[in-house]
Amino acid sequence: MEENFFIDPEAVVPAEDDAENDDALLDVARELHLWLQSFNARLVHNEGAVAIEVAGEVEAGGQRYPYRLVPERCVLARVPKWRKLPEEKHLALVRERLHMASVAEFEADVRAFVTGVLQRAQAEGLDGARFLRALETGKELASRRFRIVEDRLAEAAVRRRAETVAEAARDTVKLTRYPESFETAFMMRRRFVAILGPTNSGKTHQAMEALAKAATGVYLAPLRLLALENYERLADRGVAVSLVTGEERRITPGATHVASTIEMLDTSRPVEVAVIDEIQMLEDLDRGSAWTAAVCGAAAKTVFLLGALSARPAVEALAERLGCELEVRTLERKSPLEMAPRPVGSIGQLRRGDAVIAFSRRDVLNWATNIAEAGFRVATIYGNLSPEVRRAQAQRFRDGEADIVVATDAIGMGLNLPVARVVFSTAKKFDGISEDILPPWLTHQIAGRAGRFGLHEAGLVAGFDEHTHRIVGRLMRTGADPLSSRGFYVTPSLHHLRSISAATGERALARLLELFSRNIDLTDDFFLPGDLTEQIERARWLDTLPLSLEHRFTLSLVPVSTRVESLNQAWQEWARALSKERTSHLSIEPVGGGRYALQAAEDACKKYSAYAWLGYRLPEHYPDAEVAVALARSMSETVDEMLARQHGRRRDSASRGKGRGKARRDDGRRRPSADRGKGR
Repeated sequence: MEENFFIDPEAVVPAEDDAENDDALLDVARELHLWLQSFNARLVHNEGAVAIEVAGEVEAGGQRYPYRLVPERCVLARVPKWRKLPEEKHLALVRERLHMASVAEFEADVRAFVTGVLQRAQAEGLDGARFLRALETGKELASRRFRIVEDRLAEAAVRRRAETVAEAARDTVKLTRYPESFETAFMMRRRFVAILGPTNSGKTHQAMEALAKAATGVYLAPLRLLALENYERLADRGVAVSLVTGEERRITPGATHVASTIEMLDTSRPVEVAVIDEIQMLEDLDRGSAWTAAVCGAAAKTVFLLGALSARPAVEALAERLGCELEVRTLERKSPLEMAPRPVGSIGQLRRGDAVIAFSRRDVLNWATNIAEAGFRVATIYGNLSPEVRRAQAQRFRDGEADIVVATDAIGMGLNLPVARVVFSTAKKFDGISEDILPPWLTHQIAGRAGRFGLHEAGLVAGFDEHTHRIVGRLMRTGADPLSSRGFYVTPSLHHLRSISAATGERALARLLELFSRNIDLTDDFFLPGDLTEQIERARWLDTLPLSLEHRFTLSLVPVSTRVESLNQAWQEWARALSKERTSHLSIEPVGGGRYALQAAEDACKKYSAYAWLGYRLPEHYPDAEVAVALARSMSETVDEMLARQHGRRRDSASRGKGRGKARRDDGRRRPSADRGKGR
């Protein structure tokens, strides 16, 4: 309830015995009441003080705007002090602060404020009257209410500008018309041939036969290793082929064919045949946009789409959307794949031709160490290794120089190995957020590496321990979920971002990427923005440098982990040099020895490859691309030798200590750390 600090003479009825004593009080109270009424004012609480609230209206723009406010000068006294003052002092204070001149001055201030708000609101395309209603709340200082009105207007203006920018972005890039951005392919009459089947079913062989016979063509791989393998396959058949990946170029004069990673597709070059491998990668949040772009933009008369059977709904939906004729060929595995009757149980029960699967670099190296200590020759394959090292390690296994290969799920794509049995050390994988059971499609893809046709009658799959064996068996019996027939990921090109910038006036790369990600016209959700989180994070830092939009965009895409400190420092140094128009020459990474020498060598490979990637795009600023490629190859050989020595030392030590036969007969009684339970 509102508390008044004066006596209402109409409400006071004094007793007869003290009427004379109260006459003076009533006269003062009546005079105070009348004085306040004459100015349409009243006494109110204001944050622990007694103050005068004035009500009125001001005219602006032909409209009248009411207010109920406490002028700054009309805060009279703190409540305790006010209560101690005599009534005569109350009246004197009110008359001192509230009079014709002070009210006229205050009304002029309110009118000026209202006029200013209306003008600013009109400039922002907003209705100013709705903000001015905050002046009618009462009991608050005018200055405080003015700030509230201004803050609300500012917030609304920001929202309004954001909405305007978002509308402009939506009108600029319409993903429903995404295929039209690939002009060469869009104008061609294209035919799709989807060859779908499990691992070891001959998909790649069929497509590569057609590609080799074509007058011109392109092979698009998910990995540099696969691009290299099929480049060599075509070259061995006498095809004039070039290799083009982000980090390497092997240009053949007069080449009719190109083998490349999928991101390097030249959508302006028409060819007779294109082969897009691992089409199920359409659903990958991080890289799926490259497959969407390839399907929409591969300028080939015939486009082969190779992948898992689960990709069929996606392939059919894309063919229909793009108006392309579609032929679907489904293949079966050439050799059977069987679940082993029992788990492996111990390292001593591993055998030559096994592939042991773990899901991190650390676990792969731990398992490799323990297996080597048991007397086996070991090869290792994991994602942080360069393609050259993975290939060399795979070759050791193929040539019989290694008995067992220990690998991450990197083995599931791009490596043909003579694996007799795939052994899962665990059925769980950390996905970047949490550790969870493997998805069925990944289990099938990894397991499918067992039993290569022509070498083994059947492929075997097992878990290392009973628990893992049981889960893997269930996953092998579970069909992979079919890919969705909509929601294909798309990431912006430089052309998209320039269009958004021109329409909105935005210059910051991070903000342009956010506008694309959040505000692009989606309409039917057939095409969706891919995950730009990491690129936006990089862009925020790049936006602090005086770089062109083109250079910031290029640097935001460099394939290097900014979470590795040494690599992030190198990336930032390259960016700063470019912002100062300085040439960046490549520095050689010292590897040295010690506990982390292998990691340092792997990171050096990554650095050289990232520099080469930049060098091929901005050669005038990063002129040592070919040197970087040579250094990456040399360092890859060093990594391969390190791995071979590391595993060899373990094996030799085990052989000297107890002999390989004893290691095999040990049967787990003295188990290394990786040979316990689930092999964590």
